[in-house]
Amino acid sequence: MTADEQLLRALYDEHAGVLHAFVLRYVPDRQRAEDVVQETLLRAWRNLDAIDPHQGNPRSYLFSVARNVLTDQWRAEQRRPRLVQNDEAIESAAAADDLERMLDGWLVTEALTRLSPEHRATIVELYYGGRSVAEAAAKLGIPAGTVKSRAYYAVRSLRTVLEEMGVVR
Repeated sequence: MTADEQLLRALYDEHAGVLHAFVLRYVPDRQRAEDVVQETLLRAWRNLDAIDPHQGNPRSYLFSVARNVLTDQWRAEQRRPRLVQNDEAIESAAAADDLERMLDGWLVTEALTRLSPEHRATIVELYYGGRSVAEAAAKLGIPAGTVKSRAYYAVRSLRTVLEEMGVVR
């Protein structure tokens, strides 16, 4: 065991319990307090040259480091966004299903704009308008067989456009 390792072991054996009690005054969670003590000793190990046991008790140095660790953690917590309990806002927020439905609708709308006008009109009449082939044919002024053919090729084109957009299902 090297001299540095012996010094660190001695620091831990002599001061870890007191450091833990000190940190527990500021942190109610025992696990978090143990983490602070561990971080304190890690920082002390990284700066062993600042600790000279021959010049006096290093406890004040360790307490200063522990206080700095606690301060750093407190500042980090202050920068993090806080959860706010607002039932009204939660109820008014879109549910995940609604959001996915909206995104899917946006993707399909964007894909439809990339189809030819004839294919787009056929898809809109059949799928969005809820019309039968005969009704769509009458509305579009084309034969029913043409509506069926356009619908087939429009769906194929739509699938290709969606794949080009990166949509994989």
